[in-house]
Amino acid sequence: MDTALAAADTAWVLGATALVLLMLPGLALFYGGLVRSKNALNTMMMCLGAAAAGGLAWAALGYSLAFAPGSPLLGGLDHALLAGVGLEAKGTIPHLLFFAFQTTFALITVALVAGALVERIRFSAWLLFAALWTIAVYAPVCHWVWGGGWAASLGALDFAGGTVVHVNAAAAALVAARMVGARRDWARQALLPHSVPLVLLGAGLLWFGWFGFNAGSALAANGTATLAFVNTLLAPLATLAVWMTIDAVRTGRVTAIGAATALVVGLVAVTPAAGFVSPRGALLLGAVAALPSYFGLLARARTRLDDSLDVVAAHGLGGLTGALLTGALASAAWGGTAGALEGNVALLGRQALALFGTIAWSVAGSWGCLKLVGLVVPLRVSETNERRGLDVGELGEEAYGSGEGAILVVVSEETAPSGRLANGPLRAPAYAKAEPASEPAGA
Repeated sequence: MDTALAAADTAWVLGATALVLLMLPGLALFYGGLVRSKNALNTMMMCLGAAAAGGLAWAALGYSLAFAPGSPLLGGLDHALLAGVGLEAKGTIPHLLFFAFQTTFALITVALVAGALVERIRFSAWLLFAALWTIAVYAPVCHWVWGGGWAASLGALDFAGGTVVHVNAAAAALVAARMVGARRDWARQALLPHSVPLVLLGAGLLWFGWFGFNAGSALAANGTATLAFVNTLLAPLATLAVWMTIDAVRTGRVTAIGAATALVVGLVAVTPAAGFVSPRGALLLGAVAALPSYFGLLARARTRLDDSLDVVAAHGLGGLTGALLTGALASAAWGGTAGALEGNVALLGRQALALFGTIAWSVAGSWGCLKLVGLVVPLRVSETNERRGLDVGELGEEAYGSGEGAILVVVSEETAPSGRLANGPLRAPAYAKAEPASEPAGA
């Protein structure tokens, strides 16, 4: 073991990596509760499936393109297939641990995009997109900001991913929602969350994991990690307070869905600033961040954009607000870099330039990835599957069974021309529920 390694730092980043990984099931619960019951499992599986496809692509090539030595635009291939990634020190932690920590960021970023596409994208198309996007879009942006690329050289600040993760994912979500199109029932009937408790549970797990996301990004058990930890505690509280106040003034009541959304917005906004601003700055940042996201949600509802779970308003506007306020509120006494309020107005321009470059690349790259996927497999599910629900249509199972009978899964000739599923039994041509039988159907 390399003598440069610090045991405390290694232990902390190991724990932080596990915390960030917990955000994945947290996001699955958050997104799964927001959709209709007939699509709950498919929505949750989009998060887990994206982790599998995107994670393997990241290990094979994405990590190298992000962190191997290269040009200001892209890293090299020195670490392809994890070549040269071992127990040697990277800072004060093992290189392999740094890879693992960064992997959890790649997983959660591509999973965020799913929120704009739930209830109508084909599962196989989604997996292909997740793999391509991780390599073609996420890895280059990661290199620009954290891998020594042009944004890092410029001096732009992004402590834990406001630009790399949230703005990047939101730009992709905007393009994807446009290209795949709206749900067939959208704007024709109310599409209500089927389980608000799941949403609240998911938000709680996200907040818990976010302490690893932000404080772990210090890559050491030190004062910066402590600052990021406290700011991750305070900012969403301020966002929640402002959000509930606006709700109460505007509608006369507060809602649990609004509260869960507010927590996520506050966490998104403080992410780029977590290790650069004072605790009072984090409170101010969280309070201000509520405004663009809250009214962005209302504005989006009046457009023709079916960003199903409002990735753009929550992660896009929240990330933009946080990144720009980082440029204003960064403190030399707390994070080592002065912001505009301390006389370094140029930092605002650097933040804006990094944001513009990220949005432009994500829009173009996401469009290209979806076009390529569309050449291989249709992006949308069939109208029949969309109407009956993607849990049955794409996965062949249900989130909530009823009664004591076995579920007879409908398959169409489109999905199984032979009338058989992979496990063998014959299936009926229409969705039905069978009563208990002494032998499995088709046995």
